[in-house]
Amino acid sequence: MSLRIQPISGFPEFLPEQQIAINRAVDVIRATYESFGFLPIETPAVERTEVLLAKGIAEKEVYGLRRVQEEGAEDSAKELALRFDLTVPLARYVAQHYGKLRFPFRRYQIQPVWRGERAQAGRYRQFVQCDIDVIGDEALSLEYDAEIPAVIFQLFRRLGIGKFTIRINNRKILTGLFQSVGLTDDVAVRAALNVVDDLEKIGAGKVLHKLGELGLGAEQAERILHFFDTKGSNDEILAQLKALDVNAAFAEGVAELEAVVRSAPDHVLPRVDDGELVDVTDERALFPDYFRIDLSIARGLDYYTGTVYETRLDDFPQVGSICSGGRYDDLVGTFVDKTFPGVGISIGLTRLMSRLFDAGIVTTEAAAIAPVLVTVQDRSALPAYKELAARLRRAGIATEVFLDDRKLKAQLRYADRRGFPIVIIASPEELEAGQVVVKNMRYNQEDRVAIAQIGPVVRSLVPVGFE
Repeated sequence: MSLRIQPISGFPEFLPEQQIAINRAVDVIRATYESFGFLPIETPAVERTEVLLAKGIAEKEVYGLRRVQEEGAEDSAKELALRFDLTVPLARYVAQHYGKLRFPFRRYQIQPVWRGERAQAGRYRQFVQCDIDVIGDEALSLEYDAEIPAVIFQLFRRLGIGKFTIRINNRKILTGLFQSVGLTDDVAVRAALNVVDDLEKIGAGKVLHKLGELGLGAEQAERILHFFDTKGSNDEILAQLKALDVNAAFAEGVAELEAVVRSAPDHVLPRVDDGELVDVTDERALFPDYFRIDLSIARGLDYYTGTVYETRLDDFPQVGSICSGGRYDDLVGTFVDKTFPGVGISIGLTRLMSRLFDAGIVTTEAAAIAPVLVTVQDRSALPAYKELAARLRRAGIATEVFLDDRKLKAQLRYADRRGFPIVIIASPEELEAGQVVVKNMRYNQEDRVAIAQIGPVVRSLVPVGFE
């Protein structure tokens, strides 16, 4: 009986050239997070089920964990599960290590998560998330909420994936709005927030219908929907919001939103080239073009309490949200009798990259991680070819040696198909004379180079993206 070799639906596999692009994106994300002072942590893939379900995560979306053959009741399938996201495990982590951490605690985490969702294009059951969060001890300044958009802005600018918009709102504004039309119960307010969060997906008609199911009359539902027609620049929207006399929750949300919007540009980092500070005026001047208030942003998860963010690609809205998050004031309090307010964002990297591949925004032309291939013309001189590769590696240039017994023509065909930009060619006689041929595969150009100079010469030819 032959075993089925297809991967399980919703659990992705990528070809090497795609994985190279993903890994390079991770490098950019990690470097950007660290440039803002975020510290790395990792948490176990497995958590107690009661921990994961503590903040209202749907049980059907959580994968339970068990051994194929269990012995005894310890850590049974009902007690352990794969993590659904990185935020709830973070809350557990902070509660557990509180005495050893320094607050505000700034962390980043890049790890896989698992969700029992219906597998479809761009949505997986296993995917890597790239999160940052700032956790405060009893209090956390809104300046941290303002810093997050600057991180998003610089991260996606560095990734070079096209124009995007960071959309921001405050859930207190929506909570106050729903309370003003009679939805005073917390459960009803959360349900209404979830309905609003689907506005772009399901349209105004279905939103009106669902609001009616929550007990709102037609006039009240229309009033809610009309609120989301508020348009204009950030300053114009803030002016319109401040002119409305709704209730205390609404006013508090407006005040917080204004504070965050006003402060966010100040957190954009100066650019530095070759150690020299570059005038940052142009970079900060660009930021407002990428950052706007959108009153329909609600975020579906229950633990968000204030600022919320969602980022989308302008030219490829079908990709959906590429980064989202917000403020939560009581997440860690689920595990300890203490207040740990926090704010953070998450990038579903696997989902994002797969959609970018499909849309042609990220291309995968080469499957080479090293820029140089050393060919072998005479296997009796193999130690000399290995020494060439070692010399290049000592110079900081990743290098592969073709170790199979093939003719030079086949080796060059391999280099072309793999996407090596540089190939080293040398006969035993050339090696004896201290020379090699450096072939630029992209321009089909060859130069004879002294082995003593091979490091700087090859380095000058390495294309951007292989450093």
